[in-house]
Amino acid sequence: MTYLGSTEYFRCLYDGTCVIDLYEHYVKQSYRNRCDILTAGGPASLTVHVVKGGSIRKRPVCDMRIDYSKRWQHQHWMSILSAYRNSPYFDHYRDRFEPFYNREFTFLADWNIALLETVTGILGTPPALRFSDSYIEADTDDRDLRPAFEPLRANGRTTAGGVYEQVFADRFPFVPNLSVIDLLFCEGPAAKAFLTQP
Repeated sequence: MTYLGSTEYFRCLYDGTCVIDLYEHYVKQSYRNRCDILTAGGPASLTVHVVKGGSIRKRPVCDMRIDYSKRWQHQHWMSILSAYRNSPYFDHYRDRFEPFYNREFTFLADWNIALLETVTGILGTPPALRFSDSYIEADTDDRDLRPAFEPLRANGRTTAGGVYEQVFADRFPFVPNLSVIDLLFCEGPAAKAFLTQP
């Protein structure tokens, strides 16, 4: 479960072998409540604020509540707008994403699922998304991708699936595995082919 997951995350979803574990343990500083975009200053992380208190180390992601005491939604949308307003397909998809930054969700999982459904709806023919109804142990037959999508492990990722023309390509070399919105806003209808090619 990620917040506007990376292109690598969506490639794994589209191969059809993943189960999204709603009962996995929440991990601080992870992509469960964070995504990376490309700004004029380079890659930047956007973080959804969650309610702290008590031990959150073993708390399931589905129980994590969003904290609205700070204006993080406004900051996220302004960052996305600033980064992508000149991208080829931003205006095509803007109305699908902007409402998320004006509406409050109680739980992080509900926010992430709604965004996931929005992205797969735009891409067309969504994968058969499977969600757990209890914690999935790492030694099951299902593919466990939870550790692969931690920010500390992101540096070793490849550009599987190729590259595409990113915003600010005149300033930075290609940055792999940004949030899927980077791909959507830059490639539009061609984004799904990028995610599903071998």
